[in-house]
Amino acid sequence: MALVKSELGRFAKIKVVGIGGGGGNCINTMVESSQIVGVDFIALNTDAQALLANKAKIKLQIGDDLTKGLGVGGDPKLGCQAAEESRDKIRELLADTDMVFITAGMGGGTGTGASPIVAEIAKEIGALTVAVVTKPFVFEGTRRMVNAEEGIMNLKEKVDALIVIPNQRLMERIDAKVTLIEAFKTVDSVLSQGVQGISDIITVPGLINRDFADVRSIIKDAGSAFMGIGIGVGEGRAQTAAKEAITSPLLEISLEGAQGILFTITGGKDLTITEVEEIAQIITAQADANANIIFGANISETMVDQIKLTIIATGFDESKIRMQKMVQRGLEDSLNEPVIKENEE
Repeated sequence: MALVKSELGRFAKIKVVGIGGGGGNCINTMVESSQIVGVDFIALNTDAQALLANKAKIKLQIGDDLTKGLGVGGDPKLGCQAAEESRDKIRELLADTDMVFITAGMGGGTGTGASPIVAEIAKEIGALTVAVVTKPFVFEGTRRMVNAEEGIMNLKEKVDALIVIPNQRLMERIDAKVTLIEAFKTVDSVLSQGVQGISDIITVPGLINRDFADVRSIIKDAGSAFMGIGIGVGEGRAQTAAKEAITSPLLEISLEGAQGILFTITGGKDLTITEVEEIAQIITAQADANANIIFGANISETMVDQIKLTIIATGFDESKIRMQKMVQRGLEDSLNEPVIKENEE
């Protein structure tokens, strides 16, 4: 059984709220894994049938009068209205909470429309609020992508930190032969790691302990945040994990310029202090000279000859983020353009 550490004489109250179908799937993944401890899981949806199948102990059907439990048909405006209708119930669920994680698949109706309302309520009660959400795969269609982009803009204004996982970039990490079900499970797993990478520092006693105040110093009013994940096995595993994390396709821009970096090292009983130092040095060398860097190191009895590293980077220049994303989109568009041979008419 995993231990949970107290925060200033009490336990820091952390709630993870999965909103809509994508958020609900992520909650199921977290509950099934039993890896995230010291938090309460909440599932919110307009779809009564989906809620019935969810594994969260706490469930709330929102927008009863509006949707009658039948969902919103992919319409974010209805998702927003459903959350507004249930605002008081949501506030009751989040009362006296120190930190709220919101997870959702952006692009659909409930997740896209309701997430900003839930975030707004969380901030109103004084909770540190972090959203970890996805953008759709390209094959999911233009309408869903447009909805996602608009939803992300709305959500960003309501949270302390927003981590966006672009599903399409996950394709770089997924074997071409994986099934559609396995691809979406990979997405859920990455979302789960984003939440765990932060929550473990607060809730799990480790070799190197940090507290809620440390996390707040990195996350509070951070705006855009980016996540990198690295895994190392065998000889040179620390260096492998660190280099993989800082070059992760999920980390859309370089760590250079980040004013805040939070990272979590998880290893087996054979994790050495030298390996922890090596990882810290590699990450520190990439960061801004004046960056606020905090990290935790935890032991997992299930890990053998392996190190996992999760990095959350914040405090970037927003204009730099926009520029690098524009360049990235341009490269992706050029790769998708048809090739026209000179001799073809």
